[in-house]
Amino acid sequence: MVMAFGQILKKDWYSILGADPSADVSDLKQKYQKLILMYHPDKQSTDVPAGTVEECMQKFIEIDQAWKILGNEETKKTYDLQRHEEDLRNMGPVDAQIHLEEMSWNKEDCSFCLSCRCGGKYSVSKDEAEEVSLISCDTCSLIIELLHYS
Repeated sequence: MVMAFGQILKKDWYSILGADPSADVSDLKQKYQKLILMYHPDKQSTDVPAGTVEECMQKFIEIDQAWKILGNEETKKTYDLQRHEEDLRNMGPVDAQIHLEEMSWNKEDCSFCLSCRCGGKYSVSKDEAEEVSLISCDTCSLIIELLHYS
């Protein structure tokens, strides 16, 4: 599934729906429904040029794909984590490579954490630890790579 998301990540599904990444599912659904009706092939006028019909069809397909990813809680979460990781990748170099076993388990908030050299901490939930590979410090710009045993 992660490999498939590598291809999916190349598109900004939020901008396709005209939504902000912080939008809730009901807002996303409302934007999807409005756009899907606007670009639905049955709603297109018969006197428009063939190229325009093709563009509308392509837009319709993209809108549908965006909703399939963002309308499902699980795929949306995976997509959002990968967007965040891509943002981290663009921020700068990785400071260190760490195995999950090197991090401490925090019972209070059910997360793994590691102290940063700046005094802040790297923190990741158990579920996120299985999906992400980059974690940013909560107080500085340093990033660590979480290594997974294969």
